[in-house]
Amino acid sequence: MISNIKSIFGVNSDNKYGFTTDFHSHLLPGLDDGVRTFEQSLELILELKKTGITKIITTPHIYNSKYNNSPETILPKLEELKSYFKTQNCEIEIEAAAEYYLDDFFLNKIKNNEPLLTFGDKHILFELSYINESHLIHEAVYLLLSNGYSPILAHPERYNYYHFNLNKYQILKNYGLSFQLNINSLSGYYEDDCKKMAQKLIDADMIDFVGSDTHHGNHILALQKSLNSKYYKKLLTKDIKNNEL
Repeated sequence: MISNIKSIFGVNSDNKYGFTTDFHSHLLPGLDDGVRTFEQSLELILELKKTGITKIITTPHIYNSKYNNSPETILPKLEELKSYFKTQNCEIEIEAAAEYYLDDFFLNKIKNNEPLLTFGDKHILFELSYINESHLIHEAVYLLLSNGYSPILAHPERYNYYHFNLNKYQILKNYGLSFQLNINSLSGYYEDDCKKMAQKLIDADMIDFVGSDTHHGNHILALQKSLNSKYYKKLLTKDIKNNEL
């Protein structure tokens, strides 16, 4: 149940989020490890709206053999959600793209010029394995850039194998990657090492975008603490590009 998240954010609250666009979330029902029903999606989106969000770009997983999504599964579900919102008198701008998992399956899609789900100025969001450092990342970023995409790495602070060498992050930036920070990393929602790396990346001015990465009500519960954190306030003084989307 997620009904206990109600009233966390006041209806007439200021823009606690600091930006009007949130991208990176899992709010299309039944497609991945995010929400299961339209009702759950509505409840979470209404809470995000109370933080000052007026536009949501939700990003279901595309992960071969685990979440076999595609434009053919994602875009019709988006239209279903929009129709449901109309019946509930919920007014918010919502789009859909994807969070791709970097593997040979994704790399082959790029090589074969298959249509990819993007947002903004051909931005494309992808994530890495949490366990093993990928040997595909340089080639993938090169091919994406060569084909006119603007690649964004999801939650770089969550990859433990990068934590002990900040220079590895600079190498990724030099490839041409943008970084998207998960807001809840700043409250220690994931683990303390992720929180520390999130702070280091902010201090080093390496963060380009932020996202809630909302899957369920616990993420909304954690968001209140995260938005009030010292480092989130510091992040708001940086050149974050969410409102350009």
